[in-house]
Amino acid sequence: MGAMNRLGWAARTGALAAVLTIALVFTGCGTPGAPQPPSLNLPDRVTDLTAIRTGNQVSLAWTMPKKNTDKLLLKGNVAVRVCRNDGVDGCDATGAELSLAPGSRGAFAETLPTAQAAGAPRTLAYSVELRNHNGRSAGLSNAAVVLAGEAPAAVEGLAAQVRKDGVVLRWIPDNGTTAVRLHRTLLTPPTAKQQPGPLAPQPEPLERNLLVANGTEAGQALDKEIRFGQAYEYRAQRVARVPVKGQMQELAGPLSPPVRVEVLDVFPPAAPAGLAAVATAPGADAEASIDLSWQPVADADLAGYRVYRREGQGGWQRISPAQPVLGPAFHDAQVQPGHGYRYAVSAVDQGGHESARSAEAEETVPNP
Repeated sequence: MGAMNRLGWAARTGALAAVLTIALVFTGCGTPGAPQPPSLNLPDRVTDLTAIRTGNQVSLAWTMPKKNTDKLLLKGNVAVRVCRNDGVDGCDATGAELSLAPGSRGAFAETLPTAQAAGAPRTLAYSVELRNHNGRSAGLSNAAVVLAGEAPAAVEGLAAQVRKDGVVLRWIPDNGTTAVRLHRTLLTPPTAKQQPGPLAPQPEPLERNLLVANGTEAGQALDKEIRFGQAYEYRAQRVARVPVKGQMQELAGPLSPPVRVEVLDVFPPAAPAGLAAVATAPGADAEASIDLSWQPVADADLAGYRVYRREGQGGWQRISPAQPVLGPAFHDAQVQPGHGYRYAVSAVDQGGHESARSAEAEETVPNP
């Protein structure tokens, strides 16, 4: 019996060792996991596509992705197909085939085909599709929508004139059914950093738009937001606002040829108003004099004032110093008792431009 027990124990021990060996084979530390499917290397979809229509030209812009749908970095250029959708699902290819680097800025422009540039206003959606080397894609980008249909006519005869209160823009008017958008570009941007501080002027924007919705029949507008010493370029386009699917959208015509204007301050200040003269009789404590006062001129570049005087029908003579008088007052001590004087005042700006003279004020110095 002892021999039999020893034989059974050995058999059981051998079977257990075999099971452990098999388990170690499948669960060992160096054993790889389940195999993963190969990457399809599909470029990720574009999500920031934008579209702008100007006249019959459409311009697209977007950012190329850097990774594929498996979150792996793309290598090499990516094929791009541009799609145009005029009420049809899917991709109606424009025929444009681009090859762009991952992470780069994409751009595309086309002239609308005759079918899309005519007829009533309607939505026209653009999208881009990125494809791998096998021609497969992860789908279309976001849709960028413009309006198809006949665009408004071009603005003709655009001209600019500088005035003291701004730049007057004029063009040949139409029947007044469309608004006009004026595009202004600053041609002389600042080259040095401005000094900080609460009183420092804010820098001018390089681009500025002015929508003239009313008064287009008159064919003119005034741009008051200008600064003397700067140069600007203006272009204009007609803009129609049309309801499409219950929402108001814009259909813009072509841009006019540019008009450039240099805004130089050659305009004198306004003439002072409210001039008053008060005489003081000579006495023991005071000499004969006439004190003048007037309303201040509000021009931003005002340098000061000049004071003129004449006696009887004589000629005008400037009696203020060579440097302009800073405040709206002047004390004239060069007078004689019993004499009458006439005064006028002008304003002078920083460029030396002098205004017309004010209305006269007359005063006679009393005798002692």
